[in-house]
Amino acid sequence: MSSHSTPSAASPGVPRPGHPARLTAVLDTPLSRWLWLVKWVLALPHYVVLVFLWVAFAGASVAAFFAILFTGRYPRPLFDFTTGVLRWNWRVAYYAYGALGTDRYPPFTLADVPGYPARWELTYPGELSRGLVLVKWWLLAVPHYLVLGFFLGGVRVGWFSGGLIGLLTLFAGVSLAATGRYPRGLFDLVLGLNRWVLRVAAYAALLTDVYPPFRLDQGGREPSEPA
Repeated sequence: MSSHSTPSAASPGVPRPGHPARLTAVLDTPLSRWLWLVKWVLALPHYVVLVFLWVAFAGASVAAFFAILFTGRYPRPLFDFTTGVLRWNWRVAYYAYGALGTDRYPPFTLADVPGYPARWELTYPGELSRGLVLVKWWLLAVPHYLVLGFFLGGVRVGWFSGGLIGLLTLFAGVSLAATGRYPRGLFDLVLGLNRWVLRVAAYAALLTDVYPPFRLDQGGREPSEPA
């Protein structure tokens, strides 16, 4: 038997291999006890813009599908646009009822904003499989869709989503109102759930061939980042 062994990715102190989709966030402190009650109004301009961006996202994804099918590549301008829409959506979710992790108003831009506490980045894949593009978004991703149905839910009452993320965010808001604090364990869990959602979104949108892991990576850091 060889005296050398390969450390497990799950071993303490050994970062897991990085996923090409990277969601990171910093919990702002202090947070307002009551601002979260009106963020659904404050975020309305973003929601209106996002409606149009998601329509354009769908069109760009169709164009990218055929580009990948015939060339094996996701056109870089379309890639930058679609990743930008996902980034914009994540910043708004982080500010509002996807996390309530900051009171800093989200910027109106598709570009990465290093100073904002919520970030999302995706490595440009270069070549993509022409065969996978035919099945990954509707067939291979189905198990994840079932999980995400539980995370995101389908019932909405006002701004509240009936999914697990919406419920945990509501608990965070109640905690802020009662104590002025966002429980760290709750924050880490909410970030892990959102990270799972964005990884699946990147895969289903044909932006990467790396299959999302069935793993809840909690906290504001990616597991591949040093502590």
